[in-house]
Amino acid sequence: MSQEPLLIDRKDYVVTLILNRPAKRNSLSLELVGILLKTLEDLAADEAVRTLVIRGSGNQAFCAGFDIGALPTQHSADVEYRLKALEQVEALFRVVVNFPYPVIAMINGVAFGAGCELAICCDIRIGVEKARMGMPPAKLGIVYPWTGLQRFIQTIGLQSTRELFFTGRTYNGKQLRDLGLLDYLMAGDDVAPFTYRLAEEIAANAPLALKGTKRVINLLLQTGPLDEDSQSEAESLAKAAFLSEDLQEGRSAFFEKRSAKFTGK
Repeated sequence: MSQEPLLIDRKDYVVTLILNRPAKRNSLSLELVGILLKTLEDLAADEAVRTLVIRGSGNQAFCAGFDIGALPTQHSADVEYRLKALEQVEALFRVVVNFPYPVIAMINGVAFGAGCELAICCDIRIGVEKARMGMPPAKLGIVYPWTGLQRFIQTIGLQSTRELFFTGRTYNGKQLRDLGLLDYLMAGDDVAPFTYRLAEEIAANAPLALKGTKRVINLLLQTGPLDEDSQSEAESLAKAAFLSEDLQEGRSAFFEKRSAKFTGK
């Protein structure tokens, strides 16, 4: 397999990003984070992308987290620099959350720490039965960033977030479903076919509807009721879809009992 830290695979409107550091259990290096940020920026502007899948290379790990050696452990001249480097990881999480189209995480192994949060940033999470996930900050003496804690609370709920972070445990099997860390849990041989069937089903839908719905969901996840600007944006997205050519195509396809051919216009 290529030594590039990120591999990209395209099939029709579905793009797969493969974290390719198997010797490090696909952990996030600063190099990989930078490549991911640039790649996601490019893909967000690519009209040929309608669904994104993120997975790890091999069959042992989705992403084992961020390089703990890069974390500051004492007061020193480079602590500020290292903290700024961690801001890049948070920037990556924001870009995944705000990616214009649905993002699916295929959890093909372990997902710890930042790897677990990367999965949480995705819209749908599908995992193998042997998957293991956990958040170990309490065992490392770390207070996790508030942005990450907020993201977990919004995704898996307050009580699951408390248990996950207070215990620092590693969870597997049915526990992952019970906590909300995974939406689907299945045998290893079934994960990839199921993931790509779902991705293709999503990608076949109207692009404006996918983008608009995801954006409105993210607006609704903001703390408190929508402000005037957010309400206006949500209403504008709904209006644009209502006036689109895709709506006409969708209605025609429905009545003609055929598959729709959407163009995103």
